[in-house]
Amino acid sequence: MTDVIRASGLVKTYGQTHALDGLDLAVPEGTVTALLGPNGAGKTTAVRILATLLDADSGSAEVAGIDVRTNPGAVRAKIGLSGQYAAVDEYLTGYENLEMVARLYGLGRRRANERARELLELFALSESADRPVKTYSGGMRRRLDLAGALVAQPPILFLDEPTTGLDPRGRAELWDVIIRLVKAGTTLLLTTQYMEEADQLADDIVVIDHGKGIAQGTATELKDRVGGERIEVVIGEGSDLGPARTLLQQLAAGEVIIDEHARRFTVPVTGGSQVLIEALRRLDALGTTVVDIALRRPTLDDVFLTLTGHAAEDIDTLPSVKKGRR
Repeated sequence: MTDVIRASGLVKTYGQTHALDGLDLAVPEGTVTALLGPNGAGKTTAVRILATLLDADSGSAEVAGIDVRTNPGAVRAKIGLSGQYAAVDEYLTGYENLEMVARLYGLGRRRANERARELLELFALSESADRPVKTYSGGMRRRLDLAGALVAQPPILFLDEPTTGLDPRGRAELWDVIIRLVKAGTTLLLTTQYMEEADQLADDIVVIDHGKGIAQGTATELKDRVGGERIEVVIGEGSDLGPARTLLQQLAAGEVIIDEHARRFTVPVTGGSQVLIEALRRLDALGTTVVDIALRRPTLDDVFLTLTGHAAEDIDTLPSVKKGRR
């Protein structure tokens, strides 16, 4: 599979602060790669360099085999970009926004009209096409902004925290659109600080912190690096904690933790669902009433915390860098 986005040793500094500190990146064609990290990690800086909006201090980058520094115009012809905030004119209608972008790309009046209508249909905005954008919800504005990035049908798309500020419904709607785009062959580089978003959308995840890529792999591969499978069991009031603990400790890969008030056991295990089945079988044979039982796997939050020592949602304050950089 060909890598259509490649970066090697990208460095960008602002005063004494390293926004990027030797970032390497490779995005195969037709896939979704997520740059995952907190505010201040360097995600937006990386996207701006790859989209030719910012020069790196050192390192190299290519998009569609084109050097971003020496031939930025050719790179721009291959990409679409949607930033963190919807870049739409709220006083124009949805249709007028897209028709205007199409005309700016050089499409004739007839083709601009057709393309605007195609995108409004694709993004489920046809019914609102003739309403001013100032009447749109946040999710509708984000979809319109993404539609604008696709007017020229670019094969490569950069999405910089596309669902920031959206409610769960708006986020799910945008995810559905992104999934359809990738199925149609678009290559996507996505930045996000939402673990669930990376888990749902990305074929490959690059964990980035303080300007460096600190881990890379699929969501499953990253979780496996951390380990930490556990069974959580809640037993009924009529069942003794002691015998249940002794039984569960026999299956545990570490110390069983008991929350006596909640009557909950947390049992570190290896072996996944097979150990879960065995635990349930033994508890039933013991006559223990099981109120709830589940196998928990590590989350991407657990991965990030293990790799960096802090949670992904922690804000990294960088006073020497202009507000808005990530």
